[in-house]
Amino acid sequence: MTEISSNGNHEISLTVEDDSIQNSPCPPPCKPKQESPLITFSLPFMQKMLAEVVGTYFLIFAGCASVAVNTDYDKVVTLPGISIVWGLAVMVLIYSVGHISGAHFNPSVTIAFATCKRFPWKQVPAYVAAQVLGSTLAAGTLRLLFSGKQDHFVGTVPSGSDIQSFVMEFIITFYLMFIVSGVATDNRATGELAGLAIGATVLLNVMFAGPISGASMNPARTLGPAIVWSQYKGIWIYMVAPILGAVCGAWVYNMVRYTDKPSREIAKSASFFKATVPT
Repeated sequence: MTEISSNGNHEISLTVEDDSIQNSPCPPPCKPKQESPLITFSLPFMQKMLAEVVGTYFLIFAGCASVAVNTDYDKVVTLPGISIVWGLAVMVLIYSVGHISGAHFNPSVTIAFATCKRFPWKQVPAYVAAQVLGSTLAAGTLRLLFSGKQDHFVGTVPSGSDIQSFVMEFIITFYLMFIVSGVATDNRATGELAGLAIGATVLLNVMFAGPISGASMNPARTLGPAIVWSQYKGIWIYMVAPILGAVCGAWVYNMVRYTDKPSREIAKSASFFKATVPT
C-alpha cells in the first residue's frame, strides 16, 4: 500500500508498506510496529539542493572563466589573478549560502563530514549529484561562451607524472579540509571568519599547486569540464586523491581539537563565537 501525506511544514512523505504483512494472519501480539516513511521530500532539503547547485555553478563558472580568459587573452589574468578569483569565489559563496546548505560545493568535503558523523550519509548522494550538476552546467555555459578558436579545455590534468599530481592533490585537499574543520566545526573558532579563512586557503593552494595538478581539490570541479569536453586524462587522480585528503584532514583535526579548557573561558577571549557551516 502506498500513502502520500503532507503537513504544515511543507513536507511530503511517501510511505510504502507491504500488503502481505498487513494481511498476515499473525495475531495482535506479533503485529509489526508502524514503520516511518521510507522516502521523504521536504522543502528545506530541496532548498539545500538548489543552494548547492547554484553555489557550485557560480564557483566553477568564475574560477574556470578566469582560466579561459587567461588562455585566450595573452595571460592577462595571470596565475595570481586566477588564484584570487578562486579564493574570492569560495569566500563570497560561503557567506551567501553557508547558512542554507553548509556551502560544501565539493564532494570530498561532503564525504569527509559524513565520515566524521557531522553530516548524514543518506544525504551524501543528493549533495554529490547537486555539486556535479552545478559544475557540469557551468562548464557547458563556458563552452558556449568561448567557442571556436577560444574553445580551450578548462579542466584539470596532470602537467607532470600522475604520482606527482596525486600527492599534490592529496596534500592540498588535506590542508583545505583541516582548515574547514577548524573554522567551521569547532565552536571555539571565530566562526564569522570561516569564509575568509577557507577562501584564503584555496587561494594559497591554487597559487603553488595550479601549475602542477591544476589545484582541483574537488572531484566535481574536475568532473564537470571533463564531461563537457570529453577529456578524461588522469581523471582517477582527481576522484581519489581529494577524497582521501579531505577524509584524512578532517580526522586529523578531530584528533588535535581536544582541549581541557572550558569553552566558556575560550569564548571570553574570542571576538567572534559562532559556527557558520551548520551540520
